[in-house]
Amino acid sequence: MDWVTCAYSAACTGVASRPSGLCLAHLDPEQLGAALAGLSPGRLLDLRGTTVTSDLLSRVLDATGRRPGRTRLDRARFTGDVRLPGVTFAGDVSLDGARFDRLASFFGARFEGNVSLAGVRFARELSFHGVTVRGHASLDRAVMSRDALFSQAVFGHGLSCERARFDGYATFDGARLGDGGAFRGARFGRTLSFRKVSGHAGFEAAHFAADAYLSATGRLSAARARADGLLDVAVARCGVDLRRVEVTGPTTVRLTDSQADLEGAVLRGPATVMGRGRSMLTSLRQVDAASLELLRLDLSSCRFAGLTHPSGVRVKECTFALTPRGVRVSLRWPMLRWFSRRRALADERTMHTGSAHPRDPGDPGTSPDRLAALYAGLRPADSATSADFAFAAMEMRRQAGHGWWLSVSWLLCGYGMRMGRAAAWFALLMALMAAAVAWSSTSHAGIRAETVHPALHR
Repeated sequence: MDWVTCAYSAACTGVASRPSGLCLAHLDPEQLGAALAGLSPGRLLDLRGTTVTSDLLSRVLDATGRRPGRTRLDRARFTGDVRLPGVTFAGDVSLDGARFDRLASFFGARFEGNVSLAGVRFARELSFHGVTVRGHASLDRAVMSRDALFSQAVFGHGLSCERARFDGYATFDGARLGDGGAFRGARFGRTLSFRKVSGHAGFEAAHFAADAYLSATGRLSAARARADGLLDVAVARCGVDLRRVEVTGPTTVRLTDSQADLEGAVLRGPATVMGRGRSMLTSLRQVDAASLELLRLDLSSCRFAGLTHPSGVRVKECTFALTPRGVRVSLRWPMLRWFSRRRALADERTMHTGSAHPRDPGDPGTSPDRLAALYAGLRPADSATSADFAFAAMEMRRQAGHGWWLSVSWLLCGYGMRMGRAAAWFALLMALMAAAVAWSSTSHAGIRAETVHPALHR
């Protein structure tokens, strides 16, 4: 304790008031009346470590004109229902380590400064619905044993709930987080509804024991989070970080003019990532997902190296990077090479396959054999992309050196998928044969003329 405690007993931790040396909970009626008379609006209110009943709380708030200034309630214990309608806290409020045995409703209250509820234990329901906090609010390490309502709340300088525990239903729908919300290491025992939240939010290493619905207008991060149920994420005009997230149930990610990163994610249930507008997926490296659907996404810069189940990925209405086209001369066989434009994975750009980007030797995922497996396993819905990926799979096998016949097949007919090339070879062969026949006919005609009219050549 960093305050002088109540002299009533060694068990009482309430801050002592002068001149009695007792806390407000142990003052007799006359002493309590005198102590309350000394309170006034906008002045310090100190109830640290005090056991506060509903009646005592009501009398204290009335004595401050329901507008206390700096308020210190650290390690206080509230034994009755706490309701604060119409109360405005003009200064910072500290409730660190406090305990609420019954309902804690801050609905209708207003905080002009910062609020700290670090380590608070709420045995029953907590309501911050519609509350306005002009400063920063902290519930780090707080324990909410029942439902916690933060919908429509406004936090001017952000909200921190790091390592907090939400054992009941938790909702933040429509909340405004100002400088952002931090939920690093938080645990949600029941359904979390975090819809239409204004501001960015971070759920790094959080644990969602039930369904979680996350939607924010700012950057959203759930990196290294674990979800035992459904995970539904929706963002607009921002980014979402889902690296190394682990989801047991279904996963749905909705992007609107946004981008997402799923590198290292483990998605055990069916997963869908869909986009609207200019939405991009930047990485699927090392993703473990038996069933993953990608819909209307820009995958031109998405890395696929290390994807565990390529055959489980279904691609529909997505755009990919395009390879360059043209004719090039090389010292390796075949010396003359020509390239047609096709859809390709971004991983291929790190290799010497007609790209200006060199291969990264420290990245085994960009080897030709691994890329061939990726191209062969992915299942694009449209036939054009499927044909390009089939061609790319053969091209990667040729790059890996799987038989000279692949080079011959590429040169003659593009692995049977570039029949225009075969037609060109056939036309060239026919032209050469025609030229040979024409040359042979001309030569024979000259020799015959010399034989028939030798005198003409003397």
